[in-house]
Amino acid sequence: MHNVLHTIDRVNTWIGQLFGWFVMALTLFVTYEVFSRYALGSPHAWSFDAMNMMYGALFMMAGAYTLSKNGHVRGDVLYGFFPPRLQAGLDLTLYVVFFIPGVVALAWAGYNYAAESFMINEHSTITADGPPIYPFKAIIPIAGVTLLFQGFVEMVYCVDCLRNGRWAKRDKDVEEVDVDKLKDMVHAEPEYLKNTDTRDSDTKGSQP
Repeated sequence: MHNVLHTIDRVNTWIGQLFGWFVMALTLFVTYEVFSRYALGSPHAWSFDAMNMMYGALFMMAGAYTLSKNGHVRGDVLYGFFPPRLQAGLDLTLYVVFFIPGVVALAWAGYNYAAESFMINEHSTITADGPPIYPFKAIIPIAGVTLLFQGFVEMVYCVDCLRNGRWAKRDKDVEEVDVDKLKDMVHAEPEYLKNTDTRDSDTKGSQP
């Protein structure tokens, strides 16, 4: 079972990292468009649509990756200090009540939007002779499916944590904040903090 879970994690990580390159592509594309518009006097009417679709694809396809790395914003600042079983119980409840129904609706509605867009060969109407947008709309149900799979993975991890009292180990990836070190600092003993202040004072005093 855990091999299947880790496989889904790795696939969603690979998808997120792949679409992460859209950040570089968008940067280069915007730079070229600005240069073409103001230096060459040759703007492209379809560039605005292309930028929107690239950013939208990045935003949607990174959802499952962000969920697998526990990177979505939480509204409760106390959550990180709850015991693992309480965290797992809250997460599992929210997944069942809100996440799964919402993502199923996203995938279903996205499929209908994409199917209709393909049938009518839909193009953007924001600009004249806009680019086709049915490939972009096809991203919606795909993103919903990846989120749904990752949601089931997270629910299994929650059940596992409720049984064992600890979170299962996950594949490591880039982290913006080292949460474990932050918790250690918050729960640090006064003697440790005193020694840290002393070392800092000695370091500052030794500087020329």
